[in-house]
Amino acid sequence: MTELRVYLPIADLQPQFAAYLSSPTRARAYPPFKGQNSLIIEVAPALSIHRIADLALKEAPDMEPGILFTERQFGLLELHADRMEDLEAAGEAILKGIGAKATDQLAPTVLYHDIIENLSDQHAIILNRSRDGSILVPGVALLIYEMAPALFACVAANEAEKAAPGLTINDVQMMGATGRIFMSGTIEQMTVARDRITEVLSKIKGRKGQ
Repeated sequence: MTELRVYLPIADLQPQFAAYLSSPTRARAYPPFKGQNSLIIEVAPALSIHRIADLALKEAPDMEPGILFTERQFGLLELHADRMEDLEAAGEAILKGIGAKATDQLAPTVLYHDIIENLSDQHAIILNRSRDGSILVPGVALLIYEMAPALFACVAANEAEKAAPGLTINDVQMMGATGRIFMSGTIEQMTVARDRITEVLSKIKGRKGQ
């Protein structure tokens, strides 16, 4: 029995987030580009993601898989295409194939968020040692945001960039027990980004669970 944990369509990938998804540590196949659309699926058990990939790519073979990854418990697939209609067709084939609805996914849970003003140089140095995105510089405002399941960090980061295009994505941790976002800019940009993330997550339908 396949458990649908995340069913996440993302429209209009933004420049920084698309570049993040295209980085060598994330993109295992075809990198997405800005302006494309994405569908991200997470299921359990982990290896059932290969059935998901089979269903999707046979339904819409012109799509490109960007990430196919198995953790200890969960499997993750990211697909992208120029046309959202292709992703919708693939999504319908996936849901039919596993006997699920999109709303069977887990609802996102906000675990923590904060805006740190005037980031110190030592703090920036420590964070830069582990970030996958742009470099943090002292003096900026830093937004940190944590949610579960982890993959909801993807739509959160993309929508935040839409709402405040001048911000900088420093890190998006989309795999693991929780999702974490690190973004920087002005305090006004971080406030807009935080509020947009909270709004987006609150509107995603799903079941309560772990």
